[in-house]
Amino acid sequence: MTDITAADLLADEMHDITVTVNGVTRSARVPARRLLSDFLRHDLRLTGTHVGCEHGVCGACTVLIDGAPARSCLMFAVQAQRHEIITVEGIGDSPETMNHVQRAFAECHGLQCGFCTPGFITTITAFLEENASPSEEEAREVVSGNLCRCTGYQNIVKSVLRAAELKRAETDVTEEQR
Repeated sequence: MTDITAADLLADEMHDITVTVNGVTRSARVPARRLLSDFLRHDLRLTGTHVGCEHGVCGACTVLIDGAPARSCLMFAVQAQRHEIITVEGIGDSPETMNHVQRAFAECHGLQCGFCTPGFITTITAFLEENASPSEEEAREVVSGNLCRCTGYQNIVKSVLRAAELKRAETDVTEEQR
């Protein structure tokens, strides 16, 4: 017979949470130790967020929380209470709604198997909000936190630079329309 500890009881404790995911307010009841990555994938069925290492090293599970990249495998769902989360599906989930980073990845062949791609897309999208004209060195630095086993990173770096060009062009068109 095993003894039940206080930690065991806390692990099973349920919490009501409300989060905004991809612009939609969602409420759920989750176990205290449910990871945000598992909540997104299993409870909300947003499977674009991939889980690789489960230690925050690979970057495949990166989502935007209040606009900043975060590893969803290192965060409990209850910690997301009252925060805004953007997954890769919220950035663009069809050819018609792809953002500048997704279009650049397609143009520059920045993906192969696609497993790491959602983490790159979210990371680079946030990065380009802060740095509209990155150098090649800055592009390499921003992608260095995400692991990719297929591409060798050259085309991912090209994708960052192309995405910056596309974003600047979109901004120029928007400003001309004003």
